[in-house]
Amino acid sequence: MHKIITLTLLALAGFLTPAAGQDLVRLQKLQQIIQNEKEKVQVINFWATWCAPCVKELPLLEKLKADQPGIAVRLISMDMDLDPDPEKVRRFAARKKIQSQVLILDERNPNQWIDQIAKEWSGALPATLVINNKTGKRKFVEKELHEGDLEKLIAAVQ
Repeated sequence: MHKIITLTLLALAGFLTPAAGQDLVRLQKLQQIIQNEKEKVQVINFWATWCAPCVKELPLLEKLKADQPGIAVRLISMDMDLDPDPEKVRRFAARKKIQSQVLILDERNPNQWIDQIAKEWSGALPATLVINNKTGKRKFVEKELHEGDLEKLIAAVQ
């Protein structure tokens, strides 16, 4: 009986956990993920749970993931800089039912590494990097995205 309850709880936990997960990564691992994706255009959004414009644009990114499975959508949480509690991000992602891959960047001082993501990045959020490793093209924007912005950025890297 104990095994049945345990297996049932494990199965339920699997259904309640967002499919994409929320892995804690260091900058070097994030760079590897970005560089290793050769088959798909990537939309990499830097955001935080405390950033209202970031949260406002999440539905656009989720819609892109649902409508265009040939594009890799990655949401990079910057929450660890101000609040080193990855569970907060995990709870937020579960509550919002985020299906895109969520990575929690485990770096505390953005001023030491933001230029490694994009030279033009001041560190403001939200920020989005669109990359096509096949063409070598990249587009970076440091602003809240609105309807149609993602499609223009993706077209620019094709």
